[in-house]
Amino acid sequence: MDNELKELYQQVILDHNKSPRNYGKPENYNHFAEGYNPLCGDHVDVYIKVENGIVEDVRFEGSGCAISKSSASLMTSIVKGKKVEEAEKLFDNFHDLVTGKLDDEAVISEMGKLAVFQGVRDFPARVKCASLPWHTMKSALHDEATKITSEP
Repeated sequence: MDNELKELYQQVILDHNKSPRNYGKPENYNHFAEGYNPLCGDHVDVYIKVENGIVEDVRFEGSGCAISKSSASLMTSIVKGKKVEEAEKLFDNFHDLVTGKLDDEAVISEMGKLAVFQGVRDFPARVKCASLPWHTMKSALHDEATKITSEP
């Protein structure tokens, strides 16, 4: 990762950690999942309101490292207003990005601010921090009631 991208990565992570978007339990939601990373203690609850196949609202609560919190913040900002299928596609692209499976620059460019998480792939323990909110969101969309963990 070049220095410019590293600096942007740090700025986005710090901004969304300090001032997370869509933080807090909403009054109305119809999908929920809880995520937990036992290795580092990251914990995230994701609340989603889906109406007519559209993610009308998505919010989160929890505690964790800056990467986990900023990932949840960006995820909620980007997924809100999308069709459920689009949210699932974003999950797939994000997961492939942070695990190093996605190298299509056009797709990465389309991901906007999420592209800054490309650097996480170089730190395997941090991949779980970045992807926990996303796995939790996907489980909430599918009404999977079990607690999501970053461990197999």
